[in-house]
Amino acid sequence: MKKVLFISYYWPPSGKNTLHWPLFVMRHLPEFGWQPGVLTVEKDSFSFSDESLCAYIAPDVKVLRTKVHDPFSLYKKFIGKKQSDPLIGSEMFSHTDTSWRHRLAVWMRLNIFIPDARIGWYCPALRGGESFIDEEKPEAIVTIGPPHSSHLIGRKLSRRFGLPHVAVFIDPWVDIAYYRGYQRTKWALALDTHWERSVMESARRLVFVTHDMCSVYMQKYPCISEKSDILYWGYSGELFPKNKPAGKTKEEVLLHAGNLYDYQNPQSLWKNIRYEIDRGRPLRLRFVGTVSSGIRQSIETAGLGPYTAYLGFLPLPQVLEEMEAATYLLFCATEKRHVPGKLFEYLRAGNRIIGFGDDNEEIQMILQKAHAGKLFPYQYQGTDIFQQVQSMTPDPDAAAQFDRKIIAQGLAKILDEIT
Repeated sequence: MKKVLFISYYWPPSGKNTLHWPLFVMRHLPEFGWQPGVLTVEKDSFSFSDESLCAYIAPDVKVLRTKVHDPFSLYKKFIGKKQSDPLIGSEMFSHTDTSWRHRLAVWMRLNIFIPDARIGWYCPALRGGESFIDEEKPEAIVTIGPPHSSHLIGRKLSRRFGLPHVAVFIDPWVDIAYYRGYQRTKWALALDTHWERSVMESARRLVFVTHDMCSVYMQKYPCISEKSDILYWGYSGELFPKNKPAGKTKEEVLLHAGNLYDYQNPQSLWKNIRYEIDRGRPLRLRFVGTVSSGIRQSIETAGLGPYTAYLGFLPLPQVLEEMEAATYLLFCATEKRHVPGKLFEYLRAGNRIIGFGDDNEEIQMILQKAHAGKLFPYQYQGTDIFQQVQSMTPDPDAAAQFDRKIIAQGLAKILDEIT
């Protein structure tokens, strides 16, 4: 069986969503002739922990953990957090926090840590990668970004050992959505673009998790058109409960799973929910994950505080249980290149979906084919959001194509072609 080295900053027990793709794709790769190994960090000091994910690491996967020099301990001290407190992404790029400490921290993140705050892993990861390659003799390297520092590590190791490099883009690089509204120096932007271009040009294959992201990058770098592939984020069928929850309560629950940032605020939805509640409908809001202070304030302003529950971070199996128990499932896309990963889990859960996003034909197509829900623009003014989706009957067969076993087969095909 051929071997492949994955370079992923996030790995269990980290609870970061970014690791779900490599973790569950790797579980299925041996079925298609590839034995994966992983290069990662000793400890992810940024994310919540999810110990439940450790059970899904295949016992024959070799995991090499290295030290990492990250700035987050200093960052916590700088903003007044305890070292034991978790860092929340929606807070780090919040537009409602106008304190000088927050503004300075964001400026430093965007203009000093290039391409990202995990660049301190570069040297330890190179040493660890060299040791892994010398011992295991993999035939290819796969890097997962963000953090896009991982791609720079893979690029260097690829050149040093003559191994083909596959760079997987879960999110864009230089102009990722949460940079929106922030200033970067010309020097920082030029350096970041230089590193992005170097990976685009040197990687043997590029994998994007949405068609729109792939299209935008091919326009930006025409040289990649013949070596780009799309493998969706997908879902892991083995994680879902075997049986649906026994019964629904009288309340209708609208659930959002994941992080919500200030720039993802569907204010018309809060007005719709208030409108329905005032007419006697037993609607309730539930949030799993983090919710920005700006969105919380909008919910309070709409008078929805008594009808809203913030559950915080939950282990992935519990999140999926929440999805299956809900009446409606909510996602908020950031831009046309963005297909939220949770959308595929929503499709598998089989409940009606309410989405918000502007100019996103890819999401519209996925929802329409599955007859699963509807995408609304952020400035939608109607009061009929629930009426438009409540008659829909999601097609469970439409979700099957997004199972990560199928996605793993697609990645194995790419690895076969480049080796």
